[in-house]
Amino acid sequence: MKKKYRVKSDKDYQKVFHQGQSIANRQLVIYQYSKPNQEHFRVGLSVGKKIGNAVVRNQIKRYLRQAVFELREVIQPDLDFLLIARKDIVGRPYQEVKSSVIHVMNLAGIIDRSLLNNQLGGTYDKKQ
Repeated sequence: MKKKYRVKSDKDYQKVFHQGQSIANRQLVIYQYSKPNQEHFRVGLSVGKKIGNAVVRNQIKRYLRQAVFELREVIQPDLDFLLIARKDIVGRPYQEVKSSVIHVMNLAGIIDRSLLNNQLGGTYDKKQ
């Protein structure tokens, strides 16, 4: 994912974290902060040391980055959001991680469900 799609500075992270709204499921917490007139969304990832060693944390970040990259067409452009991994995500295959990302984004209202159904071939069920 290109750098322009990332929340990079600590100041931006803190703004999203303190002023944004949060939604969670078993594997992820998402904080979202609306930024009108922004050209595209920006995402920040956080995987804490309690999750595992560096190898495990980096794998989870790669999975999250790839899931967001694949969903970039259906994510609202005027948002900054943070994805924070929870311990339950450890050891999950990529498809489960992507499903969890879709689920938490759907709960937060970040993705356009009609576009998502078109992208996935009409197979997405909101009760996932």
